[in-house]
Amino acid sequence: MISRLRGTVAARTPAGIVLDVGGVGYLVAATPRVTARVGEEAIIETHLHVREDALQLYGFAGADERELFELLLGVSGIGPKVALAIVSGSPPADLRRAIARDDLARFEAIPGIGRKTAQRVVMELKDKLGDPVAAASGGGELLARDALVELGWTVMDADRALADVDESLSVEEQVRSALKRAA
Repeated sequence: MISRLRGTVAARTPAGIVLDVGGVGYLVAATPRVTARVGEEAIIETHLHVREDALQLYGFAGADERELFELLLGVSGIGPKVALAIVSGSPPADLRRAIARDDLARFEAIPGIGRKTAQRVVMELKDKLGDPVAAASGGGELLARDALVELGWTVMDADRALADVDESLSVEEQVRSALKRAA
């Protein structure tokens, strides 16, 4: 198993990055958080996915991304491309919090993820990742996000706008604060 690679980013392609490691170019489908530019050195946590007809490397900025990716592969109906899309969509801490809070909208906002798949992800990973403190808090934040979505925001944009807003504020105050930050 290839667990980590260190080398120079030789190219970026639609399929991922080409990482030159000692003269060998590895094609790695990587998350956007692998931020090294062409010509720069990068250390990438990897997962080698073995199929009958191919070996595919998936790359991550950190072990937390890789761990979540591997847990997602254990969910029925989730393959490596969908798991990569999920991990690429948000930081791992946000995804773990979404699972703990039964936040299906977070997963449904990812292209290729429907309601049933979102439900499976939350149901199958909640016991493995569940954080009772995160699940108990944040109900107001979800209501504030829903209000922003009703105003035409995307789920991801609403989450980003609410990331730094005090969760102890009322829903209305959270929405107002997010709108002010966006203005």
